[in-house]
Amino acid sequence: MEKHYLSWGDISALVSKLLARLDRDDYDAILCVTRGGMVPACLISEALDLRNVLTAAVMFYTDVGETLEQPVFLQFPSDALLVGRRILIVDDVWDSGKTAVAVRERVRQAGGKPTLCTLHYKPSHSHFPGDGPDVFAQETDGWIVYPWDPTQVWSSASA
Repeated sequence: MEKHYLSWGDISALVSKLLARLDRDDYDAILCVTRGGMVPACLISEALDLRNVLTAAVMFYTDVGETLEQPVFLQFPSDALLVGRRILIVDDVWDSGKTAVAVRERVRQAGGKPTLCTLHYKPSHSHFPGDGPDVFAQETDGWIVYPWDPTQVWSSASA
């Protein structure tokens, strides 16, 4: 699978695209999907001045192209933090969509109103035809290597 290595400048441009489509007044909180969604969620939180940032610790990928059968929730906000609230879910990528759909459904079940936002969307990989993120910055088919990926961080530190 072709890998696309992104720089911090690339991330800034992608987040700017997302911000152009997001209105701070539409959300009560951000729900960051760990680990990939942490950096974009922080950048969006700062730009929109949304300080209520929740986390959903979800494990799905085990290696490049290797996943569990279903996402595993290691930690998720209590229903009391979600009920009746407009929640901006932020993750790095919608690949198969399994993680995104599972998180979105958990928010709905808790009584929250989810909007799903990702940097990248891979419609050709999605297991949910006709579904996708509500807001995304870019479509792709390749494997994205973000600048916070350990292989990028550690290789640039030794250069």
